[in-house]
Amino acid sequence: VQLQASGGGLVQPGGSLTLSCAASGLSLDYYAMAWFRQAPGKEREAFICISGSEGSVYYEDSVKGRFALSRDNAKNSVTLQMDDLEPEDTAVYYCATDLGRCSSLPRAYNYWGQGTQVTVSS
Repeated sequence: VQLQASGGGLVQPGGSLTLSCAASGLSLDYYAMAWFRQAPGKEREAFICISGSEGSVYYEDSVKGRFALSRDNAKNSVTLQMDDLEPEDTAVYYCATDLGRCSSLPRAYNYWGQGTQVTVSS
């Protein structure tokens, strides 16, 4: 099983970035996919997740209205659209997946992508 994350970079406040996470070795139709982020000196935190079978999306309050998560079953990938980015969004972003429901706990996920850096700065 592999998760390949892509799309990080440097953006000015108020700008947008799109992150993608492509999975191989499993079908995301049955797996929950979450995104976590870890800022320097802070713990890794979940902020958005899409469930497996239903495709329901769960948002942490700080990203509601700014971030959107979608899944492409044909490509076996998810896309995280991030708009109106703020300096507080600066972190290393990770995708993670596993069978079961969405969870905010890192230990609920056995499969992780490599981190991708998102920096929001003027």
